[in-house]
Amino acid sequence: MSEDSQRKANFRVHLVPAVLALGNPPWQRDVWLDPSSFENLDHIFHTLFDDFCDADHPEHYLGISLRTEKEVSLMRQLGAALNAAAAEAPNDTDAEYLQASAWPEVVAVAGRLAQVMVANDLSELATLWEAKHTDGS
Repeated sequence: MSEDSQRKANFRVHLVPAVLALGNPPWQRDVWLDPSSFENLDHIFHTLFDDFCDADHPEHYLGISLRTEKEVSLMRQLGAALNAAAAEAPNDTDAEYLQASAWPEVVAVAGRLAQVMVANDLSELATLWEAKHTDGS
């Protein structure tokens, strides 16, 4: 595996679960609203905007943590939806975000993005497996 492929895999191992979490409202309520849980929405924001992508300008992450233009487009939509929800959360609490009128759009876009990202990752894994098994290894 090339150094670039390894870097992309390392980024996606954080990014994909964050997107999956945004697309799963029961999990959000069970985890983010539980004060004893380590993970919260702040962690998701850092993953999507600071650490492994920039949901405001995701085109910079094409080939780094995002595989396709479709992922870039959906990540941009997700960033806009998250920013709209943030505008409705004056105290920046997870409960406020989950009650924001913009939150259903966050969930919907995250669900679409998660589907695309997982399909792209599975396709990449299938390609790697096929290459490994057709070169005589």
